[in-house]
Amino acid sequence: MSPTEQLKEEHVKITSMLEILGKVSDRLESGKHVEQRHLDQILEYLKVFVGECHHGKEEDALFPAMEQAGIGDPVEIMLEVHQLGRENVTGMSEAAGKLGQGDQSASSQFVQNARSYIERLLEHIEMENETLYPMADETLPGRVQIKLSVEFAKVDEERIGHGKKEEFHRLTEQLRDIYLA
Repeated sequence: MSPTEQLKEEHVKITSMLEILGKVSDRLESGKHVEQRHLDQILEYLKVFVGECHHGKEEDALFPAMEQAGIGDPVEIMLEVHQLGRENVTGMSEAAGKLGQGDQSASSQFVQNARSYIERLLEHIEMENETLYPMADETLPGRVQIKLSVEFAKVDEERIGHGKKEEFHRLTEQLRDIYLA
């Protein structure tokens, strides 16, 4: 599997969690209870799997390889979106902390950041899948692609640890059963 195919496969998983986050936001917006544990699990997924693992592969391996190959402008846009997404995750985390302390007024802060994050990330995923990754596939030679695959495996092991990725995928399935059933 090529490096961009790996990233696209991760996009499928991330999109599932974004659907769940949307349903959680709907519940919070309508004043329904959402378990604090679920908010914490979703936020860990967004911080660790999306931020550290997926975006780490792009920021530390794919994007530098693309810039070295002369593809710089789209990479700058992607990096900006990653940063804005991190700001949304920070906003959700702050709101979730307040919700955990009983401050129900923080639900609107959580929902606002969640909806912005979902919209931003879905557009970002589409741009990467449809434009950026095909550019990488066409531009990066085979030896660079092999190096990227090795670097991606290293990110999985060093940033999230052995078996954590599978644990996140199981979590997604559990939350799907709760929020998307």
